[in-house]
Amino acid sequence: MSTNEAKQGAVSKGPGEERRRSKTMSRKEMARDLRRRRLAGEIDPEEQELLSFIDKVRPKTRADCVNGPRPCLFVSCKHNLYLDVNPETGSIKLNFPDKEIWELEYTCALDVAEKGGITLEEVGAIMNLTRERIRQVETRGLMKLREATEKDPEPPPSEGRKAL
Repeated sequence: MSTNEAKQGAVSKGPGEERRRSKTMSRKEMARDLRRRRLAGEIDPEEQELLSFIDKVRPKTRADCVNGPRPCLFVSCKHNLYLDVNPETGSIKLNFPDKEIWELEYTCALDVAEKGGITLEEVGAIMNLTRERIRQVETRGLMKLREATEKDPEPPPSEGRKAL
């Protein structure tokens, strides 16, 4: 079987038999396919109605979602804690494989940020990570911030002074 056949979902069971399997698509592929179908007018009315509804109710600012239902309904939001999506491959990583989303105390990183300063243990419990791992992430983030501020260009010389 060729690579193209595998991507299309065809699996050979034996002589003369072919079985279909589910097709895997990255998030980027799905977005391209949706755009292509929209431009070609190939979206079925029920799908269009659902997409319009989602676009209408999906929060666009923090103010739109601050008093929204919890757990957050929009797992594809970049602030949702339940899962992470790799932006390059579209693969999904569940952060809490042993829990369902409704079992989480917090599902939005912005809700956690609004709590103010919390301990590494509390962050670890929320993120399903150890205190030590949270400390490592914190240290790496602070180093990146320090590097970014050190790389800032010096302010231009004032009008009255000559640059060397």
